[in-house]
Amino acid sequence: MIGNMKNLKIDYKYNEDMTLKELCDYIDNTYGEHYSRNRFQATEFIIDGGHGEGFCIGNILKYAQRYGKKNGKDRKDLLKVIHYGIIALYVNDMEKRDNETN
Repeated sequence: MIGNMKNLKIDYKYNEDMTLKELCDYIDNTYGEHYSRNRFQATEFIIDGGHGEGFCIGNILKYAQRYGKKNGKDRKDLLKVIHYGIIALYVNDMEKRDNETN
């Protein structure tokens, strides 16, 4: 059944397909920025230190509250909210997996 769903052409009402592409491009660019070249990103150290969930939620709140204020309605702030949400999902999955193995 799932295989058949991949063949369906979905008529996205809210341009989700285009927004997901934009999000992927944004995330890809974060891996090429100066603070991540040949080094660990600070986020990795924070997650390894056991503070990943709080860090992500804090950043989600920061960028959500900043949207419409600092640089006007800057799409990049919303992309950051979603990106930190994705990282929070990763942390959640990692913690769940660790709890299941202990």
